[in-house]
Amino acid sequence: MAGMTDRIAKLQDLKLYQELTWDGSFEEYLDLVRKRPEVTRNAYQRAYDMIISYGTEEYIDNKKKLTRYNFFKDDEGEGNAIFGLDIPLMRLVHVLRAASEGYGPEKRVILLHGPVGSSKSTIARLLKQGLERYSRTTEGALYSFDWVNLGDTGLAGKDSDRFPSPMNEEPLRVIPQEWRKKAIDELGLSNDNYKVKVEGDLDPASRFIFKGLMTMYKGDWGKVVEKHIRVRRLVLSEKDRIGIGTFQPKDEKNQDSTELTGDINYRKIAEYGSDSDPRAFNFDGEFNIANRGMVEFIEVLKLDVAFLYDLLGASQEHRIKPKKFAQTDIDELILGHTNEAEYKKLINNEFMEALRDRTIKIDIPYITKVSEEVKIYEKDFNKEKIKGKHIAPHTLEVAAMWAVMTRLEDPKKHNLSLLQKLKLYDGKALPGYTQDTVKELRKESKREGMEGISPRYVQDKISNALVNDDGEGTINPFMVMNELEKGLRHHSLITNDEQRKKFSEVISLVKREYEEVVKNEVQRAISADEDAIAKLAANYIDNIKAYTLKERVKNRYTGQDEEPDERLMRSIEEKIDIPDSRKEDFRREIMNFIGALAVDGKKFNWSTNDRLRRALELKLFEDQKDSIKLNTLVSAVVDKNTQEKIDIIKSRLIKNFGYNEVSATDVLNYVASIFARGDSKE
Repeated sequence: MAGMTDRIAKLQDLKLYQELTWDGSFEEYLDLVRKRPEVTRNAYQRAYDMIISYGTEEYIDNKKKLTRYNFFKDDEGEGNAIFGLDIPLMRLVHVLRAASEGYGPEKRVILLHGPVGSSKSTIARLLKQGLERYSRTTEGALYSFDWVNLGDTGLAGKDSDRFPSPMNEEPLRVIPQEWRKKAIDELGLSNDNYKVKVEGDLDPASRFIFKGLMTMYKGDWGKVVEKHIRVRRLVLSEKDRIGIGTFQPKDEKNQDSTELTGDINYRKIAEYGSDSDPRAFNFDGEFNIANRGMVEFIEVLKLDVAFLYDLLGASQEHRIKPKKFAQTDIDELILGHTNEAEYKKLINNEFMEALRDRTIKIDIPYITKVSEEVKIYEKDFNKEKIKGKHIAPHTLEVAAMWAVMTRLEDPKKHNLSLLQKLKLYDGKALPGYTQDTVKELRKESKREGMEGISPRYVQDKISNALVNDDGEGTINPFMVMNELEKGLRHHSLITNDEQRKKFSEVISLVKREYEEVVKNEVQRAISADEDAIAKLAANYIDNIKAYTLKERVKNRYTGQDEEPDERLMRSIEEKIDIPDSRKEDFRREIMNFIGALAVDGKKFNWSTNDRLRRALELKLFEDQKDSIKLNTLVSAVVDKNTQEKIDIIKSRLIKNFGYNEVSATDVLNYVASIFARGDSKE
């Protein structure tokens, strides 16, 4: 048994534990500050540095330079990644940066505002977890102190020798404010990268002990800190209520402001003799325990008015007022979040004007990019999490398309459909539309992303489809879309029939788009004969080369020089809707593409040009589809020769597109039924 205990013990990083539990004298701490003055950073500086420490990525979106912060990627694997919200997150980080520089936002409540399920809580959770991790690193280290050797003084109570700083304060606060700045300058604690600046005074309990010791030593501050101060490493922890606080409003009749600022410890009144003795006070309110870190207010606008007064003072003055004691300095990031309905109440309540004036609102909308929305669902529904179930290709994508389309406003101009707008937002290229179009669309859509269906609803419906017995262990897009549509009748956030009807119509749009996608995939699977496409491509390139250079092309079979085969070229170009009037432009475009590759020392391949690839695949599909006769799939009897060809297509769908046996059969049957109806786009 001891052997197993030893194996477990070896998993511990003992050196890290010793670093995190370091303690030393005040003199040692001053030496540490001189070497690394960043240990004295305030809460906003630490939060900003923590985010930046993960690195950033610069990228261009619609001609606009954006920054992606790696901190919000969830590299720790805790399932809290934020997708598709780079611009709101940039605004948040910019506010934190300004606060860290002391430009004003540090005196405000940061309010994350948006619809339900838009990641507000996740952002707050990431910040709290990040601060916890950062405090355990060398770069993010911070320190507090204990009063020690108090046994003979009686200042820590009966039989008590040690009194920890109840609000985990910065050790430099024991230097009186009158000569703190001068002391910092004379000791050279600052450096070129960071200027040490410690504001605020000790909490009431520490101040009481400090005054008692100063009296005992007749004002000799040096003896007080030498004999009675022990500095220790501080590790932030929400579970241990150290430096991370969370407050959630309860029933209005049960709200008590002492939950924020602490309360009297009635058991200790007998020991200390008075309820106004700070040692008989529990500094355990959320503002108290969050000192040096961060406090999160869940649904902040549901707070009782009495709480709001505490919140206003904490944000503007960085002070709180514990019962029966003077105002107490705090150093913490104050972050709240609220939904749309509660924020509208704030706007319409004239008594809340003071709070509005002390609030920096950051909108956190729903995602409006399909590719980013899909990532949310992939996080929860992947092979590792849903073993034994297969999700057919495009299942999550169509769910994301529907969710995003419910959040978009109908285009006011540009002759765009909602589906086209969706594609433009997702970075797809549409003929006749540019990045400037996307910018205009976003500008004219003021509330886009603030309404619509939340990811939670979609996740619930995907879960329903997964636990349903239909599908032989496979779920496909139609199963999920049916669940989404059925659920609309009982969705608690859909308040009128008009909205319900609109969302149902969007499902019909998504189904039509999915139909085009799977037809395209089956066409590609049918025409996936690499050798046949390569020969067709070579033949086409030879002909357009001869056409553009006004040359003749050699017939591969007769060896005779002939005019370029116009019928062949047009049969390919027409597959991607190149009109006769634009054929020369397209042919020159292909030749220029080939020439540009040659200049870079690269060899042309038909698959590297998307438009040409699609045209060749459609041409080959048209040439082969009659021999395969897909529409026979919907009949009861399939001959052996056709079945062999269908099995080849099925294996290509499985190998190239991610289907399994069941979903490949289903999608072939579905596309075959479309061909049988005569709906195929030729």
